[in-house]
Parts: sequence; C-alpha cells; structure tokens
Amino acid sequence: MSPAYKSTPDEIKGMPSGIPYIVGNEAAERFSFYGMKAILMTFLSVHVFMTMDYEDTGEKFNKDQAEALATQWIHWFNVAVYILPFIGATLSDWLFGKYKTILVLSFVYCLGHLTLAIDESVWGMGFGLALIALGAGGIKPCVSAHVGDQFGKANQDLLPRVFSWFYFSINVGAFASSLLIPLVLAATVEEYGGAIAFGIPGILMFIATLMFWMGRNKFIHVPPRRERFFHDNLNPEALSAISALLPIYLLISVFWSCFDQTASRWVAQAGNMNGMLGEIKILPSQMQSLNPILVLIYIPLFTYLVYPLIDKVFRLTPLRKMGIGFFVTAAAFSCSASIQTNLDAGIETHILWQIIPYMLLTAGEILVSITALEFSYTQAPKSAKSIVMAFFLGSVALGNVITAITNSVITNDDGSSILPGAQYYWFFAALVFLAGILFIGAAKIYWGRCFLDTTDLAD
Repeated sequence: MSPAYKSTPDEIKGMPSGIPYIVGNEAAERFSFYGMKAILMTFLSVHVFMTMDYEDTGEKFNKDQAEALATQWIHWFNVAVYILPFIGATLSDWLFGKYKTILVLSFVYCLGHLTLAIDESVWGMGFGLALIALGAGGIKPCVSAHVGDQFGKANQDLLPRVFSWFYFSINVGAFASSLLIPLVLAATVEEYGGAIAFGIPGILMFIATLMFWMGRNKFIHVPPRRERFFHDNLNPEALSAISALLPIYLLISVFWSCFDQTASRWVAQAGNMNGMLGEIKILPSQMQSLNPILVLIYIPLFTYLVYPLIDKVFRLTPLRKMGIGFFVTAAAFSCSASIQTNLDAGIETHILWQIIPYMLLTAGEILVSITALEFSYTQAPKSAKSIVMAFFLGSVALGNVITAITNSVITNDDGSSILPGAQYYWFFAALVFLAGILFIGAAKIYWGRCFLDTTDLAD
C-alpha cells in the first residue's frame, strides 16, 4: 500500500516544510545538467569525433568537421530537452502526479549521466544524452509547479521569496559547475577520459534525487486530474490563449537559436582565443559561467534601476521588454562577429573580449526569457498553465532546430562553411534583428487576454 500523503496544504503562515528539499534538489540537479553541458562541445569535438574515421575513408575528422558535428549534436540535444516537457506535463497532470513523475524520471536522468561516464563511444554518448534529455525535459514543467503546490492561501505571500531562492539555486548550481567541471575534464581526460568529469555531475544528480525522495513525507502531493486533464487543456479558453501566444513563441524561438549557441559556437570561438590571464589559463568552456553570475546581478539591476529609468521615457509593458530584447541579442551577435573578424585577420584578441557579448546576451535573456515566462503564466487560464508552459519551452526546442538545421545546411563535406568566420555570426545577428522587427508587428496585433487582475500587459 502506498503511504497516505497530504494532498492539500495546511493553512500556515510560515514556510512549507518541503521547500528546503525542493530548493536543494534544484541546486544539485542544475549543477549536474550545466556541468555536463559545459564540457559537451569540447569533449564531443576533440575526444569523440576527432578520433573517428570520416565516412570509412580511413581519414580522421578534422577540427572544422568535428566542431560542426558537435554543434549539431548539442542543438538536437537541446531540442529533445525542451520538447519532452510536453510528455512530462502530460504524465504528471493526467496519470501519475508531479511527485511520482519527477522521482521516476530523475532515476532515468541518473542513468544518462552514468552512461556518459562509462561509455565514450558515439553510441554511448548518444544514448546517455537521450536519457538525460528524457529526464531533464520530463521533470522541467513539473518542478516549479510542485513548488507552487506546497502553498495555501495563508502563506501564498511567501511564493515570490521562494521562487527567488529557487532561481538563485539554479544559477548558483550553473555557475559553480561551469567553472569546476571544465577544470576537472582538463585535469583528468588524458588518464581517465570523460569518466570523472561526467561522473561528478552524475553523483550530484543522484544526490538531487535522494534529497527529493527524503522530502516525500513533507510534500503536498496534488493528485493527477485523470479524466479532467483533456477537458481542462482543450477547452475554448485554453485553446484561445495558446493560439494567441503561438506567434509570440515562434518569434521567441529565434532568440533561443542565438542564446543556446553559448554552449556550442561561442565555446568554439573561445577555443581560438588567448586564454592566459597571467599564469592562469581560462578554459573556453568556463566562459559559459559568465551567464549565471550575470543573471544574478542583472535581475535586481533591471528590476530596480533599468526598468524604472526606461519607464520614465515610455511605458515598459512585457511585450515591449521582449521586443527590446531581440535587438540587444542582435547587438551581442554583432560583437561576436566583430571578435571573429579579428580572429579571421590573424589578430589575437583576448578571451576576455567575450565578456561584452555575454553581457549583452544575458541582458537579452532577462528581457526576453524571464519576461516571456511571466507573461505566459498571466495569459494562461488556471486549468491550462502546465500546457501553456510546455508550449513556451517548445519555443526553446524550435530555436535549437533552427540552429541545428542551419549548421547542417551550411557545412560542406570537408567541414568548411558557406558562412565562414564572421559571416556566421552576422547571419544570426541579422536573423534575430529581423525577428525583432516582426515581433513588434506581432505585439501590435496580439489578441490574448490576461487571466489575473493586472492590466495593460499586452500593449
């Protein structure tokens, strides 16, 4: 017999007892994910693909061929991570509930890390990444909703504080692992391959799963909706909200096609730059740690300074914030193109020059991603918030499809590109700039409505 878990929160004023287990779980899970992802470009291109024969010719993949293939793998992996939330949301809300869905898929997640650590073949890497995508993607729409389930009417005022800690834990985990795991790979790869560097994230994911299981008697377990699931998600109100948001999400996908290249093309670019800072060597993969630390700095900066200052010039609605974010992202890729122009000309520009595009791209993330997440929540009826969030995450998947297909189309057999050097970055700068122009038009005709007591969100 299964234990009798609470299904409704107690009406208490304080913090729910299950929250520390959720926040701790999230910090460890994000450490595992971003630590693995931080070394993926380097490991795939150098230690997997460049050791393989190219199309049974007896010749090894060259650097350009390996980097092009690794780029495609990483972005197809991202596609899977962000399309599988549809499955996670369905399993959770329809059949099993959030707790069981998260726990079972967390074990799948752990098996994915284990596979990467013990099998460095192409098949092993592919199978391991598939398991991680299923685990990470499947739990993604469930975890944040599980946080909200812990609160009743008496302590709902604490939700903003909890989500602040929740988001803080994500970025602390991402920052720490993006710095540490590339160092571990560099120190151990010659003797142990990727076993230790991929093994540490696996251990952290197991700890995350253990912490979540330990909190089982502290959590509120909201039961699945069973037969009400399809009625709630396919009613006219839900379909109207989704149809209104789809044009917004289609354009936001172009932002994601640029943003997620921090784990692929931006790492490859950093590999061609001077990483020495005195006697310290900055590894190309470590530059990704700039994003989470900048997010932690930017959130209060934008909330209390940037947004109020812009608001004095013109009213800054959510759709206007997102629109500005497209052009900031175009500026970030323009900076990357300028850096690449110097590299193509044989000029050594230091790796720290990447700080500038990272600063701009993270500002774009604050303006587009965080705003779109909040906007989606307000635009979704209560009965369909999970499915709307899954559509939002689907925009990330579509963005990575754009990047993966683009890299496949532009890559010649010898690894050279029809968009060589800086032209590649200018292409994406132009693409996101065009998306920004189209977004302005989409915002003007947006026909959705708000399901909360707020006004003028969709101006």
